[in-house]
Amino acid sequence: MAKALVVVESPAKAKTINKYLGRDYKVVASMGHIRDLPKSKLGVDIDNDFAEQYESIESRKKVIKELKDAAKDASDIYVATDPDREGEAIGWHLTQELKGRKRKIHRLTFNEITKKAVQDALNHPRAIDEKMVAAQRARRVLDRLVGDKISPLLWDKVRRGLSAGRVQSVALKLVCDREREIEAFVPEEYWNIFARLAKAGAGVADGGEGEFEAKLLKKNGDAIRIANESESKAAVSELEGAAWSVSSVVTKER
Repeated sequence: MAKALVVVESPAKAKTINKYLGRDYKVVASMGHIRDLPKSKLGVDIDNDFAEQYESIESRKKVIKELKDAAKDASDIYVATDPDREGEAIGWHLTQELKGRKRKIHRLTFNEITKKAVQDALNHPRAIDEKMVAAQRARRVLDRLVGDKISPLLWDKVRRGLSAGRVQSVALKLVCDREREIEAFVPEEYWNIFARLAKAGAGVADGGEGEFEAKLLKKNGDAIRIANESESKAAVSELEGAAWSVSSVVTKER
């Protein structure tokens, strides 16, 4: 009778889980990722919707052969890699290598290595989560694009061996762009005019209660900008003889 194949990431997990599942299952380890973008070139076709060019990791070729040999007689393959984005991607790569017309591939996830957790997972298998896989693939492409394009610049300008990160590099660019804006800023003088208003008869008599501060924003319905002291004095001179009225009051929490 053919045994079902269960693939986990580490040999330690494989040994423990094998005890829980018994003789009808064979548990093997992938040793983590088995495929990746090539080391010798970019591996991302920028002109073709950023298509990746995955290849078997050199140090995992022996493991891949062992996995394929183990999968030959298995009618069911259970991918039990870690329940995170990387684990989902490893599971996807495993399905690319191990899939066959007569093999059904299932995804198992569990958050603890106990007999109950493993058996519960077997009772509720699912398909590979393509959205999680897409997220990991996008992250890997970003790593490669940023690292391959920017790291050589670091080697030339700072020190060889440094690598550019997809997060730090973008954050650094934002900081630099903002710093250039600050350096290019040309200060301009402006004045604000405020009036202390109150209803008729209020003020000194009631201790200032009911008074409020108003800021000059418009003149004859148009926005006003006071650029220097002389314009400020001229505006104050006009306002001193003005009649004041409050057309509306809006209260907001700030």
